[in-house]
Amino acid sequence: MSKKAPSGEDEKFLFVDKDFLNSPMAQADWSAKKLVWIPSEKHGFEAACIKEEHGEEVLVELADNGKKATVNKDDIQKMNPPKFSKVEDMAELTCLNEASVLHNLRERYFSGLIYTYSGLFCVVVNPYKMLPIYSEKIIDMYKGKKRHEVPPHIYSITDNAYRNMMQDREDQSILCTGESGAGKTENTKKVIQYLAVVASSHKGKKDSSAGELEKQLLQANPIMEAFGNAKTIKNDNSSRFGKFIRINFDVTGYIVGANIETYLLEKSRCIRQGKTERAFHIFYYMIAGAKDKLREELLLEPFNSYRFLVAGHVQITGQEDDELYEETMEAMKIMGLTDEERIDILKVCSTVMHLGNIEFKKERNQEQATMPDNTAAQKVCHLQGINVTDFTRAILTPRIKVGREVVQKAQTKEQADFAIEALAKAVFERLFRWILARVNKALDKTKRQGASFLGILDIAGFEIFEDNSFEQLCINYTNEKLQQLFNHTMFVLEQEEYQREGIEWNFIDFGLDLQPTIELIERPNNPPGILALLDEECWFPKATDVSFVEKLMSTQGTHVKFAKPKQLKDKKEFSVFHYAGRVDYNAAAWLTKNMDPLNDNVTSLLNNSSSLFVQDLWKDADRVVGLDTIAKMSESSMPSASKTKKGMFRTVGQLYKESLAKLMTTLHNTQPNFVRCIIPNHEKRAGKLDAHLVLEQLRCNGVLEGIRICRQGFPNRIVFQEFRQRYEILAANAIPKGFMDGKQACILMIKHLDLDPNLYRIGQSKTFFRTGVLAQLEEERDLKITVIIIAFQAQARGFLARRAFAKRQQQLTAMKVIQRNCAAYLKLRNWQWWRLFTKVKPLLQVTRQEEEMGLKDEELQKAKDVATKFESELKEISLKHTSVLEERNALQEQLQAETELYAEAEEMRVRLGAKKQELEEILHEMEARLDEEEERSQVLSVEKKKMQQQMQELEEHLEEEEDARQKLQLEKVTCEGKIKKLEDDVLVMEDHNNKLLKERKMMEERIADFSSNLAEEEEKSKNLTKLKNKHESMISDLEVRLKKEEKSRQELDKAKRKLEAESNDLQEQIADLQAQIADLKAQLAKKEEELQNALARLEDEAAQKNNALKKIRELEGHISDLQEDLDSERAARNKAEKIKRDLGEELEALKSELEDTLDTTATQQELRGKREQEVNLLKRAIEDENRAHEAQVQEMRQKHTQGVEELTEQLEQSKRVKTTLEKAKQALEKETSELTMEVRSLTQAKQDGEHKRKKVESQLADLQARCNDSEKLKAELGDRCSKITTELESVTNLLNEAEGKNIKLGKDVASLGSQLQDTQELLAEETRQKLQFGTKLRQAEDDKNSLQEQLDDEIEAKRTVERHVSTLNIQLSDNKKKLDEMSGNIELLEEGKKRLQRDLEAANTQFEEKASAYDKLEKTKNRLQQELEDTLMDLDNQRQNVSNLEKKQKKFDQMLAEEKSISCKFAEERDRAEAEAREKETKALSLARALDDTQDGREELERANKALRVEMEDLISSKDDVGKNVHELEKSKRGLEAQVEEMKTQLEELEDELQAAEDAKLRLEVNMQALKAQFDRDLQGRDEMGEEKKRQLVKQVRELETELEDERKQRATAAAAKKKLETDIKDLEGQIETSNKGRDEAIKQLRKLQAQMKDFQRELEDARAAREEVLTTAKESEKKAKSLEAELMQLQEDMAAAERARKQAEAERDELSDELSSNTSGKSALADEKRRLEGKIAQLEEELEEEQSNMEMLNDRLRKSTQQVDQLNNELQTERTASQKNESARQQMERQNKELKAKLQEMENQVKSKFKSSISALESKVAQLEEQLEQESRDKQASAKGLRQKDKKLKDLIMQVEDERKQAEQNKDQAEKSNTRMKQLKRQLEESEEESQRATAARRKLQRELDEATEANDAMSREVNSLKSKLRRGNEPSFGSTPRRIGGGGGRRGMVEDASEEEGDFQSDFNGTKSAE
Repeated sequence: MSKKAPSGEDEKFLFVDKDFLNSPMAQADWSAKKLVWIPSEKHGFEAACIKEEHGEEVLVELADNGKKATVNKDDIQKMNPPKFSKVEDMAELTCLNEASVLHNLRERYFSGLIYTYSGLFCVVVNPYKMLPIYSEKIIDMYKGKKRHEVPPHIYSITDNAYRNMMQDREDQSILCTGESGAGKTENTKKVIQYLAVVASSHKGKKDSSAGELEKQLLQANPIMEAFGNAKTIKNDNSSRFGKFIRINFDVTGYIVGANIETYLLEKSRCIRQGKTERAFHIFYYMIAGAKDKLREELLLEPFNSYRFLVAGHVQITGQEDDELYEETMEAMKIMGLTDEERIDILKVCSTVMHLGNIEFKKERNQEQATMPDNTAAQKVCHLQGINVTDFTRAILTPRIKVGREVVQKAQTKEQADFAIEALAKAVFERLFRWILARVNKALDKTKRQGASFLGILDIAGFEIFEDNSFEQLCINYTNEKLQQLFNHTMFVLEQEEYQREGIEWNFIDFGLDLQPTIELIERPNNPPGILALLDEECWFPKATDVSFVEKLMSTQGTHVKFAKPKQLKDKKEFSVFHYAGRVDYNAAAWLTKNMDPLNDNVTSLLNNSSSLFVQDLWKDADRVVGLDTIAKMSESSMPSASKTKKGMFRTVGQLYKESLAKLMTTLHNTQPNFVRCIIPNHEKRAGKLDAHLVLEQLRCNGVLEGIRICRQGFPNRIVFQEFRQRYEILAANAIPKGFMDGKQACILMIKHLDLDPNLYRIGQSKTFFRTGVLAQLEEERDLKITVIIIAFQAQARGFLARRAFAKRQQQLTAMKVIQRNCAAYLKLRNWQWWRLFTKVKPLLQVTRQEEEMGLKDEELQKAKDVATKFESELKEISLKHTSVLEERNALQEQLQAETELYAEAEEMRVRLGAKKQELEEILHEMEARLDEEEERSQVLSVEKKKMQQQMQELEEHLEEEEDARQKLQLEKVTCEGKIKKLEDDVLVMEDHNNKLLKERKMMEERIADFSSNLAEEEEKSKNLTKLKNKHESMISDLEVRLKKEEKSRQELDKAKRKLEAESNDLQEQIADLQAQIADLKAQLAKKEEELQNALARLEDEAAQKNNALKKIRELEGHISDLQEDLDSERAARNKAEKIKRDLGEELEALKSELEDTLDTTATQQELRGKREQEVNLLKRAIEDENRAHEAQVQEMRQKHTQGVEELTEQLEQSKRVKTTLEKAKQALEKETSELTMEVRSLTQAKQDGEHKRKKVESQLADLQARCNDSEKLKAELGDRCSKITTELESVTNLLNEAEGKNIKLGKDVASLGSQLQDTQELLAEETRQKLQFGTKLRQAEDDKNSLQEQLDDEIEAKRTVERHVSTLNIQLSDNKKKLDEMSGNIELLEEGKKRLQRDLEAANTQFEEKASAYDKLEKTKNRLQQELEDTLMDLDNQRQNVSNLEKKQKKFDQMLAEEKSISCKFAEERDRAEAEAREKETKALSLARALDDTQDGREELERANKALRVEMEDLISSKDDVGKNVHELEKSKRGLEAQVEEMKTQLEELEDELQAAEDAKLRLEVNMQALKAQFDRDLQGRDEMGEEKKRQLVKQVRELETELEDERKQRATAAAAKKKLETDIKDLEGQIETSNKGRDEAIKQLRKLQAQMKDFQRELEDARAAREEVLTTAKESEKKAKSLEAELMQLQEDMAAAERARKQAEAERDELSDELSSNTSGKSALADEKRRLEGKIAQLEEELEEEQSNMEMLNDRLRKSTQQVDQLNNELQTERTASQKNESARQQMERQNKELKAKLQEMENQVKSKFKSSISALESKVAQLEEQLEQESRDKQASAKGLRQKDKKLKDLIMQVEDERKQAEQNKDQAEKSNTRMKQLKRQLEESEEESQRATAARRKLQRELDEATEANDAMSREVNSLKSKLRRGNEPSFGSTPRRIGGGGGRRGMVEDASEEEGDFQSDFNGTKSAE
């Protein structure tokens, strides 16, 4: 269970508060008071504590008010412990009963927890308020989680369905079912919202189209709700149509499309609603939300002016219609509906409402309808694009096809009203279908294939209104089917699978079979259901709603689920018993609703509408059921005619039945997930829960049964192979090697696992488990896997540890050896002999030369190996080098290709520019042409109007002529029909008369025969009357039963009164709602005032707009003036430049003159000085003028740029206008082409019309001639009619003499003759009567034939009977003798029988007592069984808790280990980050220094430049020295100029360097900022991670503590439960002993009774043998009598009106039949008594056997219970030991936790302090860099201002250039990247070269060493050879000459030997260390 302390607002509505669960007060209260549930009328159930027990009754004290009450023991229901209150899955309740379920739901509902699991499905209680549990945070919380990991939610159900679909590849469906207003639609929305987030195909993508499909899927709902939802009595947003949303997913689980299927739109809501109800939302949205222009376009009016909006504007609380209008329009936009389509949709909605405002009135003298005011009709026609006159004509006088002729028929007011209403409904339905098709098109646009789908069903809930019509029947029929599906999947399929798999299972019948109701509605025949009868009636002529109901009553009157209404208010009413209650249906207008007829004249008009949208809506107008088809149906005379028409159209009922069948097949093919929505109250109030209402819904929905089957059954199942594959790890050694069958393997595994046999069952293909077993196995598997992994890790770690240990040991030994050697050295270093030895030792190395040689050889080998390695590496490097060179070449080729592409792109740009200019020129030409075309189109439109007027006049003329012709043809047809009918009637009457006469004779003969038979049977009946008296006692028993049933009926009446009281309350609520409506109307008035103010504001804004346009024009003029000023300024500037040039020339001339006159006198020098001063003054003046000019030019430029910007804006606007004009032009061109086509067609039509007119004139002449002929024929026919009437009168006289019926027929014929001259209407009635008579005649003929056949049979039977009677008479004489003998025996038998009856009655009383005692025992047994189940559930829960605790402990260990590893990782990451930060700091500092250096260099250069300029000026000014030559000055000037140029070049280079440095600096800064941001993020993330981990640890510790407390409490409860169980078991034992004693006594009495019964049976059998012979004869005569009775009844029904003369015979026959019935009843009573006695005996025997079996069962259960108690004790002991271990482990964990916390805090403090210091340093550096950046940006801005001298006229070209630049930059970037890559490759190459050089150097070194070693070796070998030679050459006397020395040096040699020994030891030690190392 997902229990968690509610931390946030949203989690408060999901998680249960733990403090509430674990309150010890509640636990103590429950255990002390022995709380139970008792039934309550107000609250359903109330809590009470048991005070006293008096046998079956119990004294109880209520917990709330302390009142005391006595309750029957069986009515008490057990209460769950407080820890189970607000439980998330009600299957976990220990005591499962109605009270506990209701209490749990109520507690959760009042806590805001609306979702609760109930076994396999979810229960939702409507909160009637918004809850914050549907946010994205909650969606993330439920994503990918299992059901038990999170609290109950619709998201959990959806996620599980989605995951099942992905894993099992099985289509899923979510069925939101329940009553109307229970919240199905809202839950459907949440399912779609969740799937749109979870299964979105655009996660992580950045493109703008991402998630478009998901967005559209979510936006489809508001559109469908606006057009298909409405406010009803129960629900403010009730779906008035059913929908099945099918979301398709691909293989990866992404949404690839969706499809919506709808069922039964309640279109009648458009035209009528209840008092407090609304029509569809869209009408109210449109009127409230449409703006002024749109209102005018849609011709909208206020709410109250529409007749179809019955209650006006009914406001819904918390809902603004105008806001919802905007939302709907936005949703349509998202779905891809254009503005035009949206306006067309609203126009259709407006027409629906305006249709209601069309009023019709009757004419004074006629019934014909008229339309006095056609304003509403004009509005409708304007909106739909049709002609008003055509529309009114089509409504008032539509054209109907009669045979082959077309006739105009005037309509009555009722017919016209019906036509308008039908049209409104059809228009809205077609609009709804069109919108649905567009939505499906938008949702199905993806090309990806859907692998599987998830369907969401939201269909109208079960409804019982005041007036329930055809729509409610269809809705309730659907709900019946869905409820049956639920019952089937939950109860039937589950149990069938158990039986199929061969599991021992007692089939539980939950009594939820809905098939009878479904068959009553949908059965096609034998007998036909409601829908079939309705379809049948639709095809019958003269059929009405009343005839349909009568037919329904006659066919289905005896059906269990059908009932007639109690108060017959209307003949059209009938009732059906649905699963949710009885519903009274009113069948008014059902035939028309089922046929759905329309005025086909209007539909053809709409099909030819000027609006394309309307045409599209009515494109299938030819399939409409028109007026002519209905007329044909009503006038058709034969049923065969209707059969031919059946293919024409299909009824609404048929279509709906088929669509529902499709839906049910799709649902059966999916895996259903049920969500049961429940209404808490009918008042729509939040926080109120009506207990009885909820209980009723729970019973209807089968919630308790679902939980019970979940608990009793085995919901978890797994295939053998999968079970073996998954859980074989738990029983590794159980299965032997080799092949084994899956079932046997599973059996072995389960045996090895030691599972309780009650927890599992093994079937044929699967193993079945109870709830929670698989979860337990999963946990064990996880534990096993963790153990294996831990063992593996332990092995690996052990190996590593051993290796490290071995290394350590070797190091230790090495250290010891070194220490020993050092100690030995310290001892020997001051010893003289040791010194001598060390000096002598180098000379003694000759002995170890071979060892050294060996070592050198080994070194040589190693060197060679290294050399080979280096060579191989060299080869690899060379290969890499070649590959790198190839890559470089490829990159160079790519670069060249890209440069070529760039050049081509530039050429393309130039071409495009040229093309653009050409296109602009073409545009101007096209605009000119457009103007010309517009003028032409105007002329053509004028001509078109004239032509249309002419056409209309011609059409009217033609129509009048056609009307006249049709009238004449009609008269002719009617006359011919009358004549034919009269002739047929005469022939029929004659045949009928002859048949009646024959039948009369036959009947008289049969009556004579019957009278003789009756006389014989009277004697037999007298004998049977005696038996009648005996069975009257039986009737008295039945009367007693009747009284009991009457009592139950009275109780039902009481319940009815309660319901009436509730209805009164509802009426009061309605009154309150009406008051609210009044307030809303007042608010509406205010809103209208606000609307008027808004209109006024709009007008002001329009005025402001005009002013703005004027200002724009003024500004344009101002711009033109500014341009003129600019031109003048430019001219002035040119002049100034010319003047400047002239002055410069003069200056040069003056300079030359000055130079010429240098050698002149001082006066000339003075003059020159003056002139120079004047020149300077002139220069200054020119410079001032230049500055002024530049300032003016800058101002002009600014003005120019502003003007250019404005011009560009105007240009853009003009371009937009141009595009619109182009569109308009295209449209006009289309219109002109259409107009030309129309003109041509009109001219052709005109010619055709003239031809037709001529033809019509010729036809008229023919018709007049025909008319004259027809008048003559009429006169002849009149003569014939008079003759026929005379003949008819004679025929009627004959009939009157024959029979009374013939008189009636004669009168009918006479009346028919008189009515022939009156009107055509009477003719229709006559035809109907003729039909009836025809049918009666046929029936009579059939009856006659059957009677004749029966007569023949009877005659034959009579003969056989006569023969049989003769034999019977002989037998009778024998039997009479026997009877006399038997009569004495019978009297004795009767006395014995009376005794038997007394004994039987006594036995019955005893049996009833025993049965009552047995029932009580059964109840107690059931109660005990429930308690046992509850205790078992507790045990399972405790086991689960213990296992959960162990798991949590292991998880905590793992968490700790993970925390340690994570902290290590964080420390490493921190070190890395610090190192990176230091590196970046050093880089930044170096860059900053470089920047400073460059800036210093720049400043020095500027200073030098300034100094040089100063020198230049001094040189120019200081020309005082006369002695200087001009040539020197010129040289100096040239030199200076050269210097200046050099300086400029240097400056430019410096600037370039500066720019590069600035770019580098910018990049660095960007990198720094990015690094800083990353660093901050990493820091924050780490801090957050650390804090979260800390919180989690704290939470886990708290949870562990709480779980420990829970465990302690559970232990206490278990101990208490154990004690209670022990006491209960003792009580049970006592009860069982008493029941055993009672059973033994009952068995003894039963045996006695059986013995007596056997004796009586023998006597009875003797009597029966005698009676059977008599009874056989009686049975045969009875059969004959019954057949005769049936025949007589038929004859009575057929001939009641005709046979007045046979009344005496009928009276006699009635008396005989009464006597016969009395005889038969007496005989049947005897047989019944015999059967009853036999049945009682059989029952007694069966009950005895049942009691014996029950006792055996009880004994077995007792043994089992004792075994279970022992098991419980053992388990308790094991749990105690386990809990002790857990406590010790917990203490250790707490210590570890404290240590970890302390370490964590230290680590956090250290990290924070380090990070703070580094961050502050970085921030200061960043601030410095930012200041430098700002300075440089200012410099840049100053330089940029100087460069803004270009024009902005060519903005488009500049944009293109910029695009090209971007491409170039991209190319540059790519080039830079390739360069960087090249550099990297070069670096790698250089590194590889360096490595190769190093390798070669090392190789050379090695070679040198080798050479040296070989040389040393050679030298050594030479020395060795020389020494050997010396030794060989040595003389022997030299040895002998030194004996003394050797002897005298003995002591020394001994010392040397000792030393050598020690030195040997030392060497060995040293070598040992070397080897060790």
